[in-house]
Amino acid sequence: MDVLEFIIIVIILCALIFLIYYFIRGAKGDVSLTRPVESRVDEYLDRRFQSMVEEWQLVSHPKLQKFKEQRSKGIEQDEARLAELKNYESAMQATLVSLEARLDALEKELAQKGSTKK
Repeated sequence: MDVLEFIIIVIILCALIFLIYYFIRGAKGDVSLTRPVESRVDEYLDRRFQSMVEEWQLVSHPKLQKFKEQRSKGIEQDEARLAELKNYESAMQATLVSLEARLDALEKELAQKGSTKK
């Protein structure tokens, strides 16, 4: 075995070790199988936010946890309201479609009555 073969084997081993490390590091978090990319991005953003808070000491952990607990209820309520609004929107769309159909029928009826009178 000469020096070139040894260097190639070392490079391949380093690449394998790096890939194994990267796979294990990425598998630590809670990755959703239905949305793997989004969950990875969310996990990255959470880690990044946490490191920024610790680095800049913007807020203490208890205050941060309290803030999250307070805001999560409001966000859930907003999401529920948004779902209700979407249901209302779909119901209104159906009502508008039926009203337009009735209006078209009335216009046709008036046009037929108008043409028979002439």
